[in-house]
Amino acid sequence: MQRRRFLSLGAYALPASLLSSSLVPAAARAASTTPAPSAADGWRTFELTTQVELPAGSGPANVWLPVATSPSGAYQTALGTHWEAPGAKAELRMVRGASGIGVPMLAVAWPEGATPGARTVTLTNTFATRDRRVDLSQPPSAQAPRESEAVLRQYLRPTELQPTDGLVRETAEKITRGEKGDVEKARAIYQWIVENCRREGSVRGCGTGDVRYMLTTGDLAGKCADINALFTALARSVGIPARDAYGVRVATSRHGFNSLGKAGDVTRAQHCRAEFYAAGYGWIPVDPADVRKVVLEEVPGGLPVDDLRVRAARAMLFGQWEMNWVAFNHGADIPLPGAQGAPKTTVPFLMYPNGEVANARLDSLDPDTFRYRMNAREITT
Repeated sequence: MQRRRFLSLGAYALPASLLSSSLVPAAARAASTTPAPSAADGWRTFELTTQVELPAGSGPANVWLPVATSPSGAYQTALGTHWEAPGAKAELRMVRGASGIGVPMLAVAWPEGATPGARTVTLTNTFATRDRRVDLSQPPSAQAPRESEAVLRQYLRPTELQPTDGLVRETAEKITRGEKGDVEKARAIYQWIVENCRREGSVRGCGTGDVRYMLTTGDLAGKCADINALFTALARSVGIPARDAYGVRVATSRHGFNSLGKAGDVTRAQHCRAEFYAAGYGWIPVDPADVRKVVLEEVPGGLPVDDLRVRAARAMLFGQWEMNWVAFNHGADIPLPGAQGAPKTTVPFLMYPNGEVANARLDSLDPDTFRYRMNAREITT
């Protein structure tokens, strides 16, 4: 049995010049020196367990799992990463996706000719979160967190599914015409998305994030990885650093929204958020996709956009995140170490378990066939 416990991913971090507030822990810590933050300061502690059970066999197999990490912002801290993978080689890896952005993952491999039998992985992440809010009613401050120019350049570059030229830039320029400053430009993009996009419940998983397709076809329906990717691409195209944050919900909402939380079995509770950078404020959280989720799912039959509950979500989700959710990474176009299966050895983002058996890729959006489960529980003391 291969069994390991790591309390941070410091050994896999990017160079210090590229770390800043990327979702990468800053330094290794021992168990005895990493206590959970105090609940008195608004912190909640959670345990997220991912269990994978591949079909028994002796052929090669791989599993790649996202892990909880520690952004430098004071809203999430990783407390421990523990796994068991009998008969397999398993290690924490930091891989680089588009623009060199680091994505931590647990990579598990069973080689050809491995002893036949069940192939299982159990990954447990322990972390603490607290609600995040940037007060945009105040003027920009010289004391606000500052990001390095190297990191900001990373989050201005296009990805395979999020171009920043052509129709994307033309659309963003129309939306932001006459707006002064990055906050007001980003606000205009956010409001345009809330008004013009819609959540489509029939879309598998969280969507694909194919921004070019959305704008070219005029089909602005999708889920969080589509709608928030559109925000990110539009913002980048007019010079505003922006990024997606991929993760999963881990608790019900304390803000009164039935549709914006999940506890217990969170196998299908993945959620992508977004944020943008503005000098004098730092990284600012947004989530236009969740506004559209409230419209569609808060009550049976949906709500009109001018409903008080939608208006409350719309106001809250420009500048705030309720942290009943854990962030995994900001990556795009991510290579899967050792992948052999068709059609590609990269994925647009790492938010779900990924795997392959006998060089055939498993369907990450079908946990029953793939055979994985994710469970979240609060362990705040």
